[in-house]
Amino acid sequence: MTSKERLRAALNHRQPDAIPIDLGGTAVTGISAACIAALRDRYGLEKRLVKVFDPLQLIGILDEDLKQALGLDVDGVLGRANIFGFVNENWKPWRLPNGLEVLVSGHFNTTMDEEGNAYLYPQGDTTVPPSGKLPKGGYYFDAIVRQDPIDDDKLNPEDNLQEFGPISEVDLAHYASEVRKRCQSGRGIIASLGGMALGDIALVPGLGLKHPKGIRDIEEWYISTVTRRDYIKQVFERQTEIALENLAKIFAGVGNAFDAVFICGTDFGTQSSTFCSPGTFRDLYLPYYRRINDWIHTYTTWKTFKHSCGAVEPLIEGFIEAGFDILNPVQCSAAGMEPEKLKTKYGERLVFWGGGVDTQKTLPFGTPAEVREEVLRRCEVFGRDGGFVFNPVHNIQSTTPVANIVAMFEAVKEFNGK
Repeated sequence: MTSKERLRAALNHRQPDAIPIDLGGTAVTGISAACIAALRDRYGLEKRLVKVFDPLQLIGILDEDLKQALGLDVDGVLGRANIFGFVNENWKPWRLPNGLEVLVSGHFNTTMDEEGNAYLYPQGDTTVPPSGKLPKGGYYFDAIVRQDPIDDDKLNPEDNLQEFGPISEVDLAHYASEVRKRCQSGRGIIASLGGMALGDIALVPGLGLKHPKGIRDIEEWYISTVTRRDYIKQVFERQTEIALENLAKIFAGVGNAFDAVFICGTDFGTQSSTFCSPGTFRDLYLPYYRRINDWIHTYTTWKTFKHSCGAVEPLIEGFIEAGFDILNPVQCSAAGMEPEKLKTKYGERLVFWGGGVDTQKTLPFGTPAEVREEVLRRCEVFGRDGGFVFNPVHNIQSTTPVANIVAMFEAVKEFNGK
């Protein structure tokens, strides 16, 4: 099989000739820029600076030579602008806290305080308050909450829709151009289209907005899902309408070139429980996700990708009812998320994209032998009868030993008989 055929077989619950592998296809299936640099050195590839496409998490872009060395089957199509609202272009050097030099967007502008903390600005505009903070010695930026005082009598759902609107012709051209490039690789394609994640807490603070309005404090947002549910529903209703209009325009430009689309990064789980009950999910989220998924399944062949960390097993039936085809990152270390249980109960109805190895303990702190053992075990369980795309549980963090990352890939290749 080609990589694209392999991915499509897995997504359609057919047994492929080998488990397809993704790394870097999305901002939740990626790897830190520091680890990419270490992998390039490990495989003896040309010395070059790694480009950071996600400045919040400092996640990097894998170049073609590294993709080939790792045997990847998936390419990602990302939007023009990142979470801070500026376009990844006109790359310039910048040093990570560990001293490694990388490339960042020309609009990536930071300042530093007397304690050594770095600050990043919405749309690169240093004349407005910063929206991201990289603590001294840290590994990624934290969101800075910029919440205006809330007057319930004046709350307007339009304020929480500032960042959503009709897709521009420039963005449509970008997706069409990216598809043409990716189709040449022979890999499968997952696209991150934006605008469809309802209440994603990474997006609520409005990091790309110079003056975010509405409910932008994380704690206040969670409270509002109970105390201001009608307001939240109005936000979701209009956001969904905009998303459907934009989906039609994107599909008109790219057709069925995408194999999967990253719809939603809203987290619903902690290590031990869910953020909301199944009933709340069905009332507050499911109707809007179902409209989006129904449109995609009616007019396209795309598979829809739902990201949620944590112990979300009680919500999985709701995810399926909402029309999601794919669950990521499959956090097997969370309560109730045992691989055999998930595969047996949901494997015929849901594709698991992730879960390949634990990124909280095994990959960063285990030995290469322990990594190999866990990867082989996960592939054995999740790989039965298709329905599995190998990826670790969420992004690979910057302090992960390169020997363990290599051991992970070698174990997948071993399982695949390559």
